[in-house]
Amino acid sequence: MKLRIQEAIVVEGRYDKNAISQVVDTLILETAGFGIFKNPEQLALLGRAARTRGLIVLTDSDGAGFVIRNRIKSAVPPQFLKHAYIPDVYGKERRKARPGKEGKLGVEGMPPGVLEDVLRRANATILDENAPRPFAGPPISKADLCAAGLAGGPDSAQKRKILLKRLDLPEHLSANGLLAVLNHCYGPEEGRKLLE
Repeated sequence: MKLRIQEAIVVEGRYDKNAISQVVDTLILETAGFGIFKNPEQLALLGRAARTRGLIVLTDSDGAGFVIRNRIKSAVPPQFLKHAYIPDVYGKERRKARPGKEGKLGVEGMPPGVLEDVLRRANATILDENAPRPFAGPPISKADLCAAGLAGGPDSAQKRKILLKRLDLPEHLSANGLLAVLNHCYGPEEGRKLLE
């Protein structure tokens, strides 16, 4: 059973996101590796998620992971951040032909039990099944996005791009990504107003 946690989690990339999504039920955001240095909208999204629900930084344990972690630390006030650190384990991920530069496994290579342990050590706020959700009301659904013309229709990508720009969100955020942000950073009530 997945852990429901209050905080959002930021990881480096999509394979890390896939690995952590097997362990937790929360908003998971990506930095696109060093893309975080060139994308002020993504950094603003991390700041909003941090102020709304808290943010756990979970990057690889190599030098690049610490550079990314430090960029986030410099942009988000410390009272909204928690840091989870994976152990140094040498090897290579199954999908890769060779190990990384430092020869260490990244977040994507960690077993689910290790990921759960590092989140617990980072003092993630674990919600029980009966705890109220951070926002009241039924979550916004994909059907709501379709009804607003932001998914599944002609010009939906263009309309979504306009909304993303208005909200200072990354322009390449998918419909599913927008749905997650509306539900977890704005909440259903405010999110529905934004869809109008």
